[in-house]
Amino acid sequence: MHYFPVFLSMQHQRVLVSGAGEIAVAKLRLLLKTSALLEVYGSDPSKQVALWAEQGLLTLHTREITQQDFDGHGQSASDQASSADSVRLFYIANGDDVSDRRIAELARHNSVLFCVVDRLELSQFITPAIVDRDPVVVAIGTEGTAPVLARKIKSQNESELAPNLGTLARVSEANRDAALVLPTSKARRQCWKTFFDKVGPQALAANGVEGAQSELQTLFAEHLKRGQRDARVSIVGAGPGDPELLTLKARRLIADADVIVYDRLVAPAILELARREATFVDVGKAPGNIGWTQSEINSELVLQAQNGAHVIRLKSGDPSVYGRLEEELCALEDANVAYDIVPGITSALSAAAAAKVSLTKRHRNSSLRFITGQDIEGFAEHDWESLSQTGSVSVLYMGRRASRFVQGRLLLHGTDANTPITIVENASRSDQRIIATSLGALVDTLYAEELRGPLVMLIGLEPRITTPSLTLSDESPLLTKAIA
Repeated sequence: MHYFPVFLSMQHQRVLVSGAGEIAVAKLRLLLKTSALLEVYGSDPSKQVALWAEQGLLTLHTREITQQDFDGHGQSASDQASSADSVRLFYIANGDDVSDRRIAELARHNSVLFCVVDRLELSQFITPAIVDRDPVVVAIGTEGTAPVLARKIKSQNESELAPNLGTLARVSEANRDAALVLPTSKARRQCWKTFFDKVGPQALAANGVEGAQSELQTLFAEHLKRGQRDARVSIVGAGPGDPELLTLKARRLIADADVIVYDRLVAPAILELARREATFVDVGKAPGNIGWTQSEINSELVLQAQNGAHVIRLKSGDPSVYGRLEEELCALEDANVAYDIVPGITSALSAAAAAKVSLTKRHRNSSLRFITGQDIEGFAEHDWESLSQTGSVSVLYMGRRASRFVQGRLLLHGTDANTPITIVENASRSDQRIIATSLGALVDTLYAEELRGPLVMLIGLEPRITTPSLTLSDESPLLTKAIA
């Protein structure tokens, strides 16, 4: 996006127009809709521009613009008294290339934002196509690439937006403070949606502005009761990182949330799906760093819900897989806070898909272990014996720091050093890496590749594909080479 759309305040602001002929008329028709102080400069004004000047809608100077006009000194005493010296915008509409370029340099010298009409390459801003339902304004731009398309979209919007939409917006403006009685932004949002979609237009058509205001007060009362019932916590699995791997329900809840409490591993692209008005609470921490304790997270969830918000507790992967789900559920139940759980794709599934392998296979393994490096030291000897059996497949989460311990225990219990291991870093994300190694080379591989993102290790599986840039040497005891 090369042009940033923004609505400028034009109230009592000076806007200069160089050129008073037909080229300037179209822009002036638009500018006259605003409360700007218009000054037009041109030695040969059109009849329309002269008429607007006679009606007092703009100030016409039948000469070329000069440096003094930018300072405000070229105006009459009465004009100077009624306007600020600074110029908000400057339109150049002379229709002559030499004049346009010369005056553009004058504007640039005065640090005034200017537009040369129909000369995109000379302009500092462009004027969008506008659908006017004052105070509702829809601005449509194509960055100058397709003006005809912008006009087409404008026409479509003109037909869809009711002529009385601006009146409804004025009713909304008069009642914004009254809407604060609703406990959450979600309740207010739903109330306004109902008003603008159906109730407001019908009441306005039947009983005018007073009828619309009366119906709005009724809606406030109804949504106040409803909002008190809707406060809850949704514990949502964010998947391994790719937003397209979210469930439809997860996407809907994220887009509608009042508060989002999220972990460090939740991808930024997923947070972008939320409303800008939502409150974001980052409760994640890097391993070994001080951050939110689980008790503090529990308290935050309860507090936000008791304040009437719909809270999304966003967890990387699936909430039930090493996500401390039940600790949070107990806290919510103790506080009598309503909750629901939305499962997500755990990173093991995404890692297997990336490496193009199956986590289970006939005649190889009929069982699958999910283990975590965070508490693996508590394993009993029979656990290690089971993991060391020929054909065994297990998935190790958060195993970077525990890798040497895991390697030693498996080798001690008879696991072949050539047992394949697939390491997947940042599973499903744009910077995903797939690395083939073996049990004997596991620790050396982790150090050599300087893996810093979240890792999943598929123990007992070799990938069908690895990252081409990470082809390992012939001396490595790996069972799989990188392929394109």
